[in-house]
Amino acid sequence: MTMFESYFQEFQATDYRLTVYRSDGPTDIEEWFDAHGVTVEHRHLPPGGPDPFVALEADGEFVGSLGVTALEGLLEPPLVRPTEREGVAAGYSAVFDLIDDTLVRGMTRRELLAVSREIEDRAYRVGRGTLRVSFQALSTFESQADVYRTLATDTDLDIHIYGVADWNPPGIQGVTYHGRPAEGIDRHWVLAFDGGTDVTQACGLLAREQADGYDGVWTNDPEQVAEIATTLAESGADE
Repeated sequence: MTMFESYFQEFQATDYRLTVYRSDGPTDIEEWFDAHGVTVEHRHLPPGGPDPFVALEADGEFVGSLGVTALEGLLEPPLVRPTEREGVAAGYSAVFDLIDDTLVRGMTRRELLAVSREIEDRAYRVGRGTLRVSFQALSTFESQADVYRTLATDTDLDIHIYGVADWNPPGIQGVTYHGRPAEGIDRHWVLAFDGGTDVTQACGLLAREQADGYDGVWTNDPEQVAEIATTLAESGADE
């Protein structure tokens, strides 16, 4: 079994579609979900109609709706899934199923970068903890070096970068590099932030390159983030 294979087997791909009903211009919601590989459509509301709202379908079936304002509030970090499933509106449950632990197929590198920036931004704001990252190959990190130099300089984060050892990265205080053999890690784009002293801030992204893009899963579950981080850290002997 290849690296992270058991993790991907836990999830089934679901075709989620979001329809935003609004009377004004595009909302931040549309941009957020589009960047996460979710199909987003919009429908016009007439003047004097209801407040803007979102309808969610999964595999062609309607699963719930909720107001745009409420959804924007849910997407503010930390994203905390309700602990009491009974009594939670269908719209809220459907959204949490969508944004947490759902396998999305055919993600582009642009979409992966957008999700990565959210995780990096959260780590920056928390300012402490451990951030483990793989952009598949160390050479890919070259275009991200300035971002991580800022992360390391402005925070107390412990940053670890993993990847195929095909490039000699620059020394950055607070950043440790781990060159790996190509087998396994060369297909995986991974970020795992442990949340520092606040586990509710933990978040992670795991993506696997396929012929038509990436299969990706993002999660805010601290235990799953820890599992991803451990698998990445143990992905072969350090060089």
